[in-house]
Amino acid sequence: MRVLTFKAKPKTIFGAILAITGIIVIILTFVSNHSSKAEQAKAASVSCKTAEERANYLSSLGWEFSAESEKEITIPKTFNEVYENYNSVLKKQGFNLESYKGKPATLYTYNISNYESGGEEIIADLIVSNGVLIGADLCNPSAENGFLKGLEKNDAAT
Repeated sequence: MRVLTFKAKPKTIFGAILAITGIIVIILTFVSNHSSKAEQAKAASVSCKTAEERANYLSSLGWEFSAESEKEITIPKTFNEVYENYNSVLKKQGFNLESYKGKPATLYTYNISNYESGGEEIIADLIVSNGVLIGADLCNPSAENGFLKGLEKNDAAT
C-alpha cells in the first residue's frame, strides 16, 4: 500500500486560495456582464422600421394612441445630467444609449389616449436607430404634473 503525502507551506496554500478566488471573481464578472448584454439585446430586438411595426408594438403594450410625429435627432456624444438620468430610465427596460452616442436616430412621438391622467396630455416616445428600437418612454410634459418613466405595459388595458 502506498500513501501519498502533500506538503505545502502556508504561503503556497494562501497563493492557491488567492488564485482560486481570483478565478471565481473573473467568472462571476463575465457572467453578470453577458447576462445584462443579453437583456439589452432582447430589448433592442424590437423592429420598428415601419409605422405598422411601431403601432403594433404600442398596441401590444395595451396603449391606444394617435398623431404620430417624427423627428430626426442625434444622440449627444457627451451626456449631461439630463441624458444620464434619461438613460438610467432606459436601462431599467434593457435599453442603453451609450453605444449610440454621436449617432443619428429617429424620435417617434405618439399621443396616448388611454392613460389615466385626468385629461392631461400623455405621450409615448420611441427612439429608433436603423429600424431597431433603442429607447422608449412615457411622459406627461406638463409643468405641474410632469413625469417621465419607462414605456411599460398598460395595466389598465383589458
